[in-house]
Amino acid sequence: MSKRPTLMGKSEIILDQNALVPLYRQLYERLRSAILAGRLETGARLPSTRVLASELGVSRNTTALAYELLLLEGYIESRVGDGTRIAYLQPEDQANERKNKNTEDPVDVVQGPALSQRAQVLLNTPYPGEFDANQVRVGTSLFSAGHPDMAYFPYEIWARLVAKHARQSLQAVSFYQDAQGYAPLREAIAAHLAITRGVHCLPEQIILTSGAQGALDLVARVLLNPGDLAWVEKPGYWGAQGALLAAGAGLVSVPVDREGIDVEAGKQLSQNARLAIVTPSHQFPTGVTMSLGRRLALLEWAREAQAWIIEDDYDSEFRFSGRPLEALQGLDNARRVIYIGTFSKVLFPSLRLGYLVVPPALLKGFLAVRRFIDVYPPMLEQVALTDFIVGGYFARHLRKMRALYLERRNALIDMLKQEVGDLLEIVVPEAGMHLVVWFPIGVSARAIADRAAEHGLYIQPISRFSLQDPQCDGLLLGFASASPQALRAGIKTLAQAMRA
Repeated sequence: MSKRPTLMGKSEIILDQNALVPLYRQLYERLRSAILAGRLETGARLPSTRVLASELGVSRNTTALAYELLLLEGYIESRVGDGTRIAYLQPEDQANERKNKNTEDPVDVVQGPALSQRAQVLLNTPYPGEFDANQVRVGTSLFSAGHPDMAYFPYEIWARLVAKHARQSLQAVSFYQDAQGYAPLREAIAAHLAITRGVHCLPEQIILTSGAQGALDLVARVLLNPGDLAWVEKPGYWGAQGALLAAGAGLVSVPVDREGIDVEAGKQLSQNARLAIVTPSHQFPTGVTMSLGRRLALLEWAREAQAWIIEDDYDSEFRFSGRPLEALQGLDNARRVIYIGTFSKVLFPSLRLGYLVVPPALLKGFLAVRRFIDVYPPMLEQVALTDFIVGGYFARHLRKMRALYLERRNALIDMLKQEVGDLLEIVVPEAGMHLVVWFPIGVSARAIADRAAEHGLYIQPISRFSLQDPQCDGLLLGFASASPQALRAGIKTLAQAMRA
């Protein structure tokens, strides 16, 4: 067995400082490939994280995170007094790697005529929300937006409800069901929306979907013809942009300011757009709340242009000052608003349950299309969620998490002011699970995000949510999934990266 640390030649490990993939992830991939290909033999001793960091010219955090991933997945092993060595792999693992190498990257194979034009557009569209599940394990999701703290979810209650219905109710719902979804759940949602959001609807107007993304996809399929124009917020939610592009729509980027989407600017860009997708309660990603004046102006535009407004009520449940603002749908007398909500952000992300509130005139058309997509979401989760809402667990969980997120938001703001308040502008959000810090014109948020990645922090620049580069850029800082202590440590690291 080798006594001295061994590694591939340094020239074989090339890390791209400008790539979107964090440096630790690049290093992990290089080492993993070398292990599976046999270039690093079983039992070979690896350099320490400090030595390797020095050789590659990166931070020690980068090499430590790469080693931790390899250790978690069984590629390396570490013993006190013996250092870090290459672990023994089953022969089929290396055979699979060689097979993958011989077939090359499958993405390259399917590009070109094999894909539809719409698929090719999506293939070439950046996806800022994509992340590796390992980020959660190694802590690099510290500032990721849209990640609730799942440690506080009442799993025992949820498991009990799921188990109860698996025993008692599954047989009754095993046959094909209504394409709109489970009727008692739609009744519970309608009651909840009427009380908390001022949404005017009957249970018959609600369609259960596979999360908010499933709702956006259904809207785009039903309402748009190829070539139709649609307003999107700038910066805005990439999931909405992707759903529109998949439907063949043309995107009209309408700027967002401190009052929300600029309706007058939108009318100048495209007065007769077919629809607009907005996040009025808590705009993504800027976090601003649309003013009443803008809401009324948007509704008036939709009425005059016979356009549709898609209201994605993102993060409205987590409002920190006063009661939640009334939904745009509740102000709509012309029935031009389609309301979208989801349980994935407020409960847990893998619960792919969302819903649409559809004007009665559109309901038959929506259901006709829905039946040819996925028919309806899985029923067991629907019946369990019904009891979760009716039993009061949902409201109780929201109250607890709202207080928790408020504490974390305030801790993040205090730390930002203390560490980097002189370098940026902090926008304090009234709701949600993230905030935005803005830099002066000319400062590259992308460069700061790349530098932060070297320290193991995964942070999105605002510019990644715009179809065109903005004049002023900032960083999106999620605060829901980390403790105040972790947030303070993360800001100290971010401050070091910024000042460097």
